[in-house]
Amino acid sequence: MKLSIVILNWNGRLLLKKFLPNIILYTPNASIYVVDNSSEDGSIEFLKKKYKNVTIIKLHRNTGYSKAYNHAIKQINSDVYCLINNDVMVTKNWTLPIMTCFQNKEVDIAQPLILDFNNKNKFEYAGAAGGFIDKFGYPFCRGRIFNNIESNIGQYDNSIDIFWASGACMFVNNRCWKSLKGFDEDFFMHQEEIDFCWRAKNLNKIVKCISKSKVYHMGSGSKLSSDERIYFNHRNSLLTLVKNIDKKKLPIILLVRSVFEFIAILFYTFKGEISKSYMIVKAYLKFIFLFNKFYKKRSDRFSVKYYRRVSIIFDSYIFGKNKFSDF
Repeated sequence: MKLSIVILNWNGRLLLKKFLPNIILYTPNASIYVVDNSSEDGSIEFLKKKYKNVTIIKLHRNTGYSKAYNHAIKQINSDVYCLINNDVMVTKNWTLPIMTCFQNKEVDIAQPLILDFNNKNKFEYAGAAGGFIDKFGYPFCRGRIFNNIESNIGQYDNSIDIFWASGACMFVNNRCWKSLKGFDEDFFMHQEEIDFCWRAKNLNKIVKCISKSKVYHMGSGSKLSSDERIYFNHRNSLLTLVKNIDKKKLPIILLVRSVFEFIAILFYTFKGEISKSYMIVKAYLKFIFLFNKFYKKRSDRFSVKYYRRVSIIFDSYIFGKNKFSDF
């Protein structure tokens, strides 16, 4: 099977310099593409000078994560795509276990174990050992509940079905990508992989974490501020619910989420972090504005049991369950 590595880049010349050599070294049989989101730091000139075998797909403005990948993959003919951030350090034979699963038709979407580049014995926030959501749409991972991140002691070395694969390093076969028509470009960035995998689950696609494969993610390569991340995460999490939950359950789910959003606003306000409170208010107002647009995107098929836990907020903050193994 043909594998294409597709790296999204925006002003990441130093990251490419640090992480691209390992991708080239440890993925000799794959085609490698860098999708450049209108960088202004010399990224393209650096690639042209140092890596002539890497194909550059240049965009003329920063279109965000979703649109950039959609645009790029239309130009790439491959059986399997690996969408990977420019701040990921890969390891020897990292694609072999995953590609074996694709060849055996055991999976449609997959991720490796994702560990922290800066603290290599710990899982990394964005994906860890595979993603899940609770009934109210809050994401969590094997190895990461909210900001509680576990050390990797081999407890999640088994490959399992998961609900969502991390956009930091996601493998997807061509057939699945086309059936879902790629990412939803209205997300711009953050949570688009959860929406993508949820839509895949609604079509009975198989999503897995293949734990024999391992990478290290530095994190925060997008250069977004923490306030901006709060905005996109809160907004897009709510919009994902609108698209993917059965309409009979949607009103009560959104009502509960609205209460949680209000509590979060109060929490940051009392902490004196007014900018974060403002971002949640802004995200909620934008969610209301976009509600009808996203409601029209709904499919007629919905996963009956999409959630792993009823509420990780209660699990974590009330019952003190801060490890996936506690559930």
